[in-house]
Amino acid sequence: MSNPYCCPVCKTNRMRFNIIQQEPQYVKLHPQSGERMQVLERDELDAFHQPYKGDNYMIQCGVCGTIEREERFVKMAQHTNRPG
Repeated sequence: MSNPYCCPVCKTNRMRFNIIQQEPQYVKLHPQSGERMQVLERDELDAFHQPYKGDNYMIQCGVCGTIEREERFVKMAQHTNRPG
């Protein structure tokens, strides 16, 4: 997070952003009621329960509300800073 950002949608925001941390919670639900039966730690998952493989955090533009991977905001900042 030490790179400049620029929103890839509104293309003007370079200052106001929200960092959304994603922390998965592994659960087993009752199939009929949907009630939470068990909360698991990552090392307790069985062979049929895939661990979360997504990003640890996402970035949201504080102006237009777009939520994307950090890479998109960094690439847009690099693209708009090119001389020429």
